Amino acid sequence: MQIFGVDIGGSGIKGAPVDLDRGDLAEERFKVLTPQPATPDGVADGVRQVVDHFGWTGPVGLTFPGVVTGGATVRTAANVDKSWIDTDARALFTERLGGLPTTVVNDADAAGVAEMRFGAGKGRRGTVILLTFGTGIGSAVFVDGVLVPNTELGHLELHGHDAERRASSKAKDDEDLTWEHWARRVQKYLAHVEMLFSPELFVIGGGVSRKSQKFLHFIEGIKAEVVPAQLQNNAGIVGAAMHAAE
Repeated sequence: MQIFGVDIGGSGIKGAPVDLDRGDLAEERFKVLTPQPATPDGVADGVRQVVDHFGWTGPVGLTFPGVVTGGATVRTAANVDKSWIDTDARALFTERLGGLPTTVVNDADAAGVAEMRFGAGKGRRGTVILLTFGTGIGSAVFVDGVLVPNTELGHLELHGHDAERRASSKAKDDEDLTWEHWARRVQKYLAHVEMLFSPELFVIGGGVSRKSQKFLHFIEGIKAEVVPAQLQNNAGIVGAAMHAAE
């Protein structure tokens, strides 16, 4: 079975048909840059460009980088334009895609669901936390495989700052940090999250997951197991398609 998944991020909008039996992309993904400012109309146009690239005519699952309630309404917009707040994203995307059935879910939640079924969290019980490091930091918390939605742990305060302002991969790039220096910040963030939730497993996702050999060995003193996401930066696309199918 194939469903189309779109992952909307602060810097890029990427999508592809997903083979839900394998939990992998059925075709090579297509990506466009997220418009700046990332307004609802601008982002919706980008989504349409991605979907049209494949000539897709079926259901579409989409992720959004913020809190989404009721599968439709955007409540936060940390890394996109503030005009998204209180927007009915599902209605917007359905209209822009010519009436195709759409679903919308938090981006990290989508990535987490995909990793729990097909990736690093498969078969794991207890508390598992996936963290996506990109433009911001997204989070997905699972207890015995059940998602606690819209946790937004990237906005925990860390040394007087929003954690994602200090430890996202955007912060690494903006401040031109070495992998080691950035990993020390991630370590402090993980220690803070661990103090609050005592997970058995941290799964590190987002674009940096494909470069885990450059930084994971610098992270020390965390009691939980820390592993890279197996689906890497495709997890959000896969999770979006899973959400649409369900």
